[in-house]
Amino acid sequence: MSRLKRLLVLLTTIALLIGLALGGGALWLYSDAKVSTVGSTGFSNELAVPPLAGSTVRSDGTRVFDLTMRAGEKEFTTGRKTPTWGFDGDYLGPTLRAERGEKVQVRIRNALGEESTVHWHGMHLPARMDGGPHQMVAPGATWAPSWTVDQPAATLWYHPHPHGRTEKHVQRGLAGMFLLHDERSDRLALPKKYGVDDLPVIVQDVKFDGAKFDHGHKTLSDTGFLGNRTMVNGTLDPYKEVGDELVRLRLLNASTARVYDFGFSDGREFALIGTDGGLLEAPTRTDRIRMSPGERAEIVVRMKPGGKTTLRSFPDGSYGDFWSRRFSGGDDSFDVLELRARKTLRTSPELPAELGELEVPDGSDSVRGRFFGLRTSGINGREMRMGRIDETITRGTAETWTVRNEHSTPHNFHVHDVQFRVLEVDGEKPPAELRGAKDTVFVPGNTTVKLAMRFDGQADPDVPYMYHCHLLYHEDLGMMGQFVVVEKGGKAGKVRTPHAHTGQ
Repeated sequence: MSRLKRLLVLLTTIALLIGLALGGGALWLYSDAKVSTVGSTGFSNELAVPPLAGSTVRSDGTRVFDLTMRAGEKEFTTGRKTPTWGFDGDYLGPTLRAERGEKVQVRIRNALGEESTVHWHGMHLPARMDGGPHQMVAPGATWAPSWTVDQPAATLWYHPHPHGRTEKHVQRGLAGMFLLHDERSDRLALPKKYGVDDLPVIVQDVKFDGAKFDHGHKTLSDTGFLGNRTMVNGTLDPYKEVGDELVRLRLLNASTARVYDFGFSDGREFALIGTDGGLLEAPTRTDRIRMSPGERAEIVVRMKPGGKTTLRSFPDGSYGDFWSRRFSGGDDSFDVLELRARKTLRTSPELPAELGELEVPDGSDSVRGRFFGLRTSGINGREMRMGRIDETITRGTAETWTVRNEHSTPHNFHVHDVQFRVLEVDGEKPPAELRGAKDTVFVPGNTTVKLAMRFDGQADPDVPYMYHCHLLYHEDLGMMGQFVVVEKGGKAGKVRTPHAHTGQ
């Protein structure tokens, strides 16, 4: 009997030790999952501002840019060289700028050791020029898409889009801004001196393994790569000295999976003046703006002489459930960029009461509705297939798309070629940051959004556009679909097997 008791005591002790070990491990994973750089960022490096890309204008008026994708090295920290990719440089790319109504051509040369693409995110253009996974560019080759800019002034961007490899290509540094202007925006009294009071703010989260980038995914996170620090325009711990009362920040979330809840460290309000597709109808005062990967926002912040403030990403309590908040980044916080005002500031005019007109439908003229159910395994239960057309749309028509996140994992939804209006979020009027023209929208777990859009571009039954989750790990896994735009009564053609452009 005593032997049996000793055995029971031993088994109980072993079970208790295992339980404590498992509990301790779970507690360690839970504690380790939260990341914060608040209060520990030194802001010791002056913010780099991407140069404006040079261009030439042909006799027919076409503005021509040249970009080269290439490998390089960058010292993010002095003395430590990190292998990188970039456009025309070691990391990121120059800012392209064009006017509405202008014909542009961008000659892309691929000097990398593997094929890639360049997608014009937010641009309204023919499918053959879109730069999706069907327009691959082989190593050593040149691709030269051209189109006429036919949309309002906006902050757009460009980045690779190779199917199954987009996350790594963007993480290595292939990204840049593409700014559009028009006569109306040029007349408005807005900050518009590029790099002075009109600043590109390309935000990325990163992690280093020694000098190299660490692209690994966190344990228990199913959203993709989540870094432990941020950088802006390729600058770690950045600060920017400003000399104007009003400063315009063109925010771009160029991270591959992280969602930011931007505000300022002192709680000051700012004016939201633009979203993905251009200016709002009027400025909106707020102190927070949530941005998922691929989204852009233009904000204007007021500075006081000699003052400073920090652009911060705050924890997001509405991010999703307990698991998502802790293991997918919702509990994380970052000090992103310090703005330092000079002792004497140039006077800035007050912001206009009216800004622009939204050139996106309101849903009243939609001729059809479509449903898109989001799961990491695919959209509407289907994983991406390059040769399959998922949706066929008639040119010149407006539609309402209902997008539902069918589980708790965070997603977002990006549609190529068009800008849309967010009509509803779970049946309610959308928040301020979603009331402008959009091409990418965050869809938290178990959330439904309704989107109105119009397809008035060039019809092409054989070349598709994409719609997909812009958390790039999810996109790479196949969370993407394809649509073609056809003339009335037309049918989808047959998508040719993608092949890389090899011409010079």
